Amino acid sequence: LASRDPVGVYVSLLSRGRILAMKGLGGFHLAVDAADHRAVVRLRRRKHREEKPLAVMVRDLPTARELAHVDDEEARALTSIQRPIVLLRKRRRHGLSPQVTPRNRFVGIMLPYTPLHHLLMEGPYRALVMTSGNRTEEPINIRNEEAFDNLRGIADYFLVHDRDIHLRSDDSVVRVVGGVTRQIRRSRGYVPVPVFLPEQWKDLPRVLAVGGELKNTVCLTRRNEAFLSQHIGDLENLETEEFLRLTVSHLERILEIKPSLVAHDLHPDYLSTRYALERSSSATTAVQHHHAHVVSCMAEHGLEGPVIGLAFDGTGYGSDGKVWGCEFLLADLVSFRRRGHLEYVPLPGGDAASRSPWRMALVYLYHVFEEDLFDLPIRFVQRLDRRKARVILQMARGGFNAPLTSSCGRLFDAVAALLGIRDEIAYEGQAAVELEMCQSPRENGAYGWEIAEEAGMMIIRVRETLRGIVGDLVRGVPKGIISRRFHNTGVRLCAAACERIREQEGLSTVVLSGGSFQNVTLLLGLTRALEQRGFSVHSHRLGPANDGGLALGQAVCAGWRHAGRKGAFEEGRST
Repeated sequence: LASRDPVGVYVSLLSRGRILAMKGLGGFHLAVDAADHRAVVRLRRRKHREEKPLAVMVRDLPTARELAHVDDEEARALTSIQRPIVLLRKRRRHGLSPQVTPRNRFVGIMLPYTPLHHLLMEGPYRALVMTSGNRTEEPINIRNEEAFDNLRGIADYFLVHDRDIHLRSDDSVVRVVGGVTRQIRRSRGYVPVPVFLPEQWKDLPRVLAVGGELKNTVCLTRRNEAFLSQHIGDLENLETEEFLRLTVSHLERILEIKPSLVAHDLHPDYLSTRYALERSSSATTAVQHHHAHVVSCMAEHGLEGPVIGLAFDGTGYGSDGKVWGCEFLLADLVSFRRRGHLEYVPLPGGDAASRSPWRMALVYLYHVFEEDLFDLPIRFVQRLDRRKARVILQMARGGFNAPLTSSCGRLFDAVAALLGIRDEIAYEGQAAVELEMCQSPRENGAYGWEIAEEAGMMIIRVRETLRGIVGDLVRGVPKGIISRRFHNTGVRLCAAACERIREQEGLSTVVLSGGSFQNVTLLLGLTRALEQRGFSVHSHRLGPANDGGLALGQAVCAGWRHAGRKGAFEEGRST
């Protein structure tokens, strides 16, 4: 648009509900007035982003306080030089479109961090949606021509400049939990500032770790510095894989690091694993997914172990070829032994089950009640499509495309579906997020559980938990109370399991890692319960608990092994 006041023109367009693609610092944003409901709905429809929360930008801290509750630590995070998106609890009268963060009590808010942002925020609106300028599942756009091609069907207008962006970098996301600012997505502003490791680790070899499949990041080590990359994303297409390759070459060049070893996930089919094995100039080593989670947190705190490591998430390739996800490990930086896990259940349809929580609810009901499940007088059963349900159960019983899983995430999905919260999800973790959001915080009750011992392995059985949930549903207990009782059960069960391990192994240091520990109720509740029992508890502060921190654990584990350090748990040693 030709004008003597181009910024004024774009401010006017935004105030009239237009969608703007604007070039920022690490890539393009898609911007729209966050109070204009029709405009926000139009942005979601065009971007095919049905329900995943959208971040907003406000002009200053007082405006942020008008929209959300902001404590001192959250204010420090908002106004820091990194300018991350900070997850904040919305005020009752926030004035934003309900489609900015549907079915969520929190909103991600950031302050301007470029001169152009400050100029745009002088408009008559209080907040602008600022979401990544990309097509769904693709990396953020950084070049003008690329944005014109890819965002043409989404944006009404483009605001560009002639400063080239050489490497894309999404906005960082943090949340203050227990008075500590914790990373959810470590990217712009924090990268490439290293995670500093203990000085005595400085003689370890230089390692490149290539992370996992979801929320991918990579990590390069040099002496006692670990350089985690910016957020790369889910490695589900060629564009993101190419972004991975570019990120590695860029970091190797600017940091002048030539790694002698490449670490990767144990899963043979991950694109990151294939990339690692293609690098014929370097030796490679595989690190089991959940061991890497635990080591990443140990590295943040300078722990060498052994520790009790709780690694809870949605999925990770296990040493036995099954899908792990609720793991109690005895671990040091080199090796681990699996000491316990959630009982296995089938994952009908594989990855499809992670997108359809009703499948996991059905499988867990069958696990407890078998065919009698169809006689249960609860709404979940009453609204089941019996034909589909029979097909799913046939898959589960026959093991056809139904691998066994011990996933914590899938158990939370199942409970969310049983409570009628979410049968299908639109983004990863949605069912668990909404299950946590609906809970009644003053409820102290819990359900039963069992910790069985089978050949030296603790098996966490939740049949009594599910019987209790079904019983409450039959009695008409509100879902908020059931959700809280379920969370309380998880906390008490895990604390009891750790006590049993301490009695048998003599360990009293606990490390909490994995995406499930982004659940604040679980993280704070378990931390408090363990500390009351005399445990020393460590959780993430410098890197994400989710797979965005996986590469740090891979790098440290691989470095220690390559240096010839001995682990205490040879049977479960990453290979």
